[in-house]
Amino acid sequence: MPSSEPPAPWGEIAAYRGELTGYCYRMLGSPFEAEDAVQETLLRAWRAADRFEGRSGVRTWLYRIATNVCFDALEAGRRRARPVDLASPVSGATGPGEPWDDALLVGPFPGNGSGTGSAAADGHLGAAGDPAAVVAARESVHLAFIAALQYLPSTQRSVLLLREVLGFSAREVADLQGTSVAAVNSVLQRARTTLAAHHGPPHEASTAAGDDVQQALATRYADAFARYDMEALAMLLHVDATMSLPPYATWMRGPADIRAWLTGPAVGCRDSRLIPTAANGVPAFAQYRPAPDGGHAAWGLHVVETAGGRITGITVFRDTERLFPLFGMPGRLAPGTPDGAVCS
Repeated sequence: MPSSEPPAPWGEIAAYRGELTGYCYRMLGSPFEAEDAVQETLLRAWRAADRFEGRSGVRTWLYRIATNVCFDALEAGRRRARPVDLASPVSGATGPGEPWDDALLVGPFPGNGSGTGSAAADGHLGAAGDPAAVVAARESVHLAFIAALQYLPSTQRSVLLLREVLGFSAREVADLQGTSVAAVNSVLQRARTTLAAHHGPPHEASTAAGDDVQQALATRYADAFARYDMEALAMLLHVDATMSLPPYATWMRGPADIRAWLTGPAVGCRDSRLIPTAANGVPAFAQYRPAPDGGHAAWGLHVVETAGGRITGITVFRDTERLFPLFGMPGRLAPGTPDGAVCS
């Protein structure tokens, strides 16, 4: 039985919980599996801390444990994806159909990576005060990037994240994974090739002006949605914009079908309230739909992606029972609840 007293390096171990959660999320594609993986990592670290000899740094030691935990979780070989990766687009008049198994789908993760969200969320993304680090954290947690990572074998996924997102040296990764520097460099090159085939080139670095445009578009989207102004909403959308509804495979492409969905099967969303938050490095909104008692009930988490001055993707995650607590959002709004009370 391990001692009930914290082992000597425990304070330093616990300080890495946030960035380990971001790493495990990128590896596993699920915020809930990531939290389980970090819990297991810290449990293993606790049990082994009195045997830690300091031949490597505490951070490297912890990532070795976390990597092995993630490898164990990925042994089944399943790959998480987005609805746009699993099925063809449908007409906006089509109903949502049957939900998919949550284990098949990439889930959202709280935080914007900019230092402007909650400290806990941004810490989970691995963001720091350095603008370049913030940009890297934001890009490396976008939903499309997380989905593309799922195409990589677990070792390639880990090496790419450790080297290019978390800044470990090739020697550190080699020591961490018990291999050679040459092997790490070879694995990294294969990972880059596979990732490029599924994700394309990385986006240009964000600028303050670009961030302002993104936030302005998201704010206008929330305003148009709350007013259910379809003309204003359509003006914000790219010609190939998508709207998807996990855990359902149903998704639409283009302003016409998105509008048909919102004025058809989803017309009950009229008069919703959207409360701002952040997910996967981009603006997001907790949607509350009108409830029979006159209040509003949790309905979906909108993650809004933009490029080139237009909204390119809207992902509405429907698992509010688990996701809203994760994002610090209540399950319902009583009549007259001000937005500030929700966001405080």
